[in-house]
Amino acid sequence: MKNRVPGIVSLFLLVSLLTAVGCGAKKERLSVAGSTSVQPIAEVLAEEYMSTEPKRVINVQGGGSSAGIKAVKDGTAEIGTSSRLLKPDEKTGLTAVEIALDGIAIVTHPDNPVKDLSMEQLRKIYSGEIKNWSKVGGKDAEIMVVNREEGSGTRTAFIDIVMGDTTLGTKSIVQGSTGAVRQSVSSDLKAIGYISLAALNSSVKTIRINGVPCTYENIKQKKYAVIRPFLFIYKQPAANGVQDFINYVLDEGQRFVRKNGLIAVK
Repeated sequence: MKNRVPGIVSLFLLVSLLTAVGCGAKKERLSVAGSTSVQPIAEVLAEEYMSTEPKRVINVQGGGSSAGIKAVKDGTAEIGTSSRLLKPDEKTGLTAVEIALDGIAIVTHPDNPVKDLSMEQLRKIYSGEIKNWSKVGGKDAEIMVVNREEGSGTRTAFIDIVMGDTTLGTKSIVQGSTGAVRQSVSSDLKAIGYISLAALNSSVKTIRINGVPCTYENIKQKKYAVIRPFLFIYKQPAANGVQDFINYVLDEGQRFVRKNGLIAVK
């Protein structure tokens, strides 16, 4: 008996330890999917939130605004991200929360001499009516238009704000992400594209629209014309953890929204 007691105690301790580890390993998971423009800030917010809530795991993916909205409707994601407003036929059963404001920057190659475009000139470039940079004060060179893919929230917002009832031209390079648009423009002296303010870096140059540069302050004061919302979208009633994460984003998370070059809404 003296030899068996320590063994029994050791076995009990081992089982207790494994049970504790197993309980500790159980985590609540949330899936976030949608806009590639919203994705970078969503990843930052998820990482910061998980540092305060270690029992929760948030997986953030891209795919486009329309794909994110569909993922929430289908139940494959708890939160969809969108860089455009919901269309009337998408609103049923969904709640949209504005987490930030963003400017859509019109960008060219850094060596392109054009610095300013009117909204009308920009519209005519993207409709295909203006085809040469010389028509807007640039060099004699064909304009290479870069667009986002259909379903992109950035593309939808650009059409709503810039194009209105004017149809996009048929000749353009179509890219599937903000980063791909930036890469295309940075490597082609003749290119023009549109990307999120938060995605700007020195590889591209921003174009003033109607004389107003795309800056944080001009977007905040709504002086810059091409502005769109960043949205989190979810089903009501909110799934476990969804409301907690959104509450964090609209409170402490706004600090990280500002820190990453976007305009806070709170």
